[in-house]
Amino acid sequence: MNRNKMTLTIILALIVIGLLAGMLSGAVGVGGGVIMVPLAVLLLGFTQHQAQGLSLGVLAVPVTLLAAYTYHSTGSPIDWRYALIIAISFVIGGYFGAKVAVNLNEMTLKKVFGVILLIAAIKLIFFSGSKA
Repeated sequence: MNRNKMTLTIILALIVIGLLAGMLSGAVGVGGGVIMVPLAVLLLGFTQHQAQGLSLGVLAVPVTLLAAYTYHSTGSPIDWRYALIIAISFVIGGYFGAKVAVNLNEMTLKKVFGVILLIAAIKLIFFSGSKA
């Protein structure tokens, strides 16, 4: 995907990533590494390093500004516009995800969390071929 222009398709993909990551973060405490990173790779064509840097960029101000800047300054530049759009969507998704989670019993919530981690693990182990 051409990351030089902020097309409607790219903006919509960023919003989807932010909403999903926010909702799952609010619901089961995951978001960055489990949701944003794989979706940035799949939907935006990012490398693993770029996706990890983007995930850190989304959380930059409250948590990881120095770590995100390290990715940015060492060859995996972060488009801060992307991080901002996902961050705003993440906040909105987090609110709605938390609203859902507080209405789930603990066992259901544990199962949802486990399925999300299992899907991510299967994808990473079996379907993450090298794009050299």
